[in-house]
Amino acid sequence: MLFDKSVKAVLCDIGGVLYVGNTPIKGAVEAVKAIKKDYPVRFLTNTTQKTSVQVVQKLQKMGFDIQNEEIITALDVTKMFLEKEKSSAEFLLTDDALAFFDDLKLYDKKYVVVGDAQENFNYKNLNRAFRKLMEGASLLAIAKNRYFKDADNELSMDAGCFVSALEYASGQEASLIGKPSKEFYHLACAALHVSPNECVMIGDDIESDIKGAQDAGIKAALVQTGKFSKTDLSLGIKPDYIFASLGAIL
Repeated sequence: MLFDKSVKAVLCDIGGVLYVGNTPIKGAVEAVKAIKKDYPVRFLTNTTQKTSVQVVQKLQKMGFDIQNEEIITALDVTKMFLEKEKSSAEFLLTDDALAFFDDLKLYDKKYVVVGDAQENFNYKNLNRAFRKLMEGASLLAIAKNRYFKDADNELSMDAGCFVSALEYASGQEASLIGKPSKEFYHLACAALHVSPNECVMIGDDIESDIKGAQDAGIKAALVQTGKFSKTDLSLGIKPDYIFASLGAIL
């Protein structure tokens, strides 16, 4: 067993833990195989640029033995929420992610939904979202991360920066539906048929992955890859485990 006896299932972040850019992190492919031998696993991602099918295709191309049913994306959770609410939204997303919500077009737009829109974060689109908020729509953040490790191995601004801009402009506080919301983590635990205290979350983000999981009652293992910085360890957040990388778990 790789973790203590209380752990019966594993949740694992994707970007920064399994790969950076288009390159698998050393030992990660082998580590995933080993973890899956001992535990059921769900791989979680706040990415809003790709659907779960696209995420799996990318991972399999890199050599990871990961299947569609093992992925839970923030887009999946958002669509489930909007379907339950019988609502569409004013979306700030990439063109690929927008297409994922095409079948909701018949509903009224009760929400403004913000993910990582990349080049679609322009004044015209942001102002259209702002106006929808001022008309009474509710602000829904798929993620509020400040930055992420980009394909060029440098940090890039993430969706949280633009969520904050809309919050300031509208005077409205966004509801969070992706990590690190408790609802997201509890949904992942339910998919594995375990309680939160029987899970461990592996991630590289000290706030979203580690503190978010611990706040949801889940043990947390920090890997020192991806967006990890040594200053993370001085923020008063104490992971249950710390590893140099996913491969180091072995």
